[in-house]
Amino acid sequence: MVNLGSILIFSILSSLLSTTTKNIENSFLQNNPKMLYSLFSSTNYLTISFPEPIAFSDQLSNQQAHFLFQKIFSSYATFEFYSESDLTIHIKKESFIFKARWSFRNKKNNNQYVFHIFFYLINERFQKTRASPSLPRKKPESFKDIWKITEIRAEKF
Repeated sequence: MVNLGSILIFSILSSLLSTTTKNIENSFLQNNPKMLYSLFSSTNYLTISFPEPIAFSDQLSNQQAHFLFQKIFSSYATFEFYSESDLTIHIKKESFIFKARWSFRNKKNNNQYVFHIFFYLINERFQKTRASPSLPRKKPESFKDIWKITEIRAEKF
């Protein structure tokens, strides 16, 4: 027999994850690093890896990742971003990989690129932090803040 509480929690987490992925999509479509910054984990370093033409790979704090995306969005204009993921949550894993297709062009030379981009999201409300001592430990303020990005990887399409 299915526990009613489990169904309720699953429903809430699913809707919040859906909101989070929609916010990721909107941040890329609007070239808005501030919107993306609000989705970055503040308790874990973010691992970010992009192939050419961006050619970047490192672990960053949420503030450093914000500055990186300011630079990316000022150099490249998004003209297409959409989900390629089936939104399924693994409550026991407390994590999710969101896969999307990102098409963008270089503002200087108009060269166009297409990436498959992967976002690793964790449920910060229930996950033990693996934070570095230099990053502040901060609990999400509300249920809307529980899904946070801890890793972004891209590969050329």
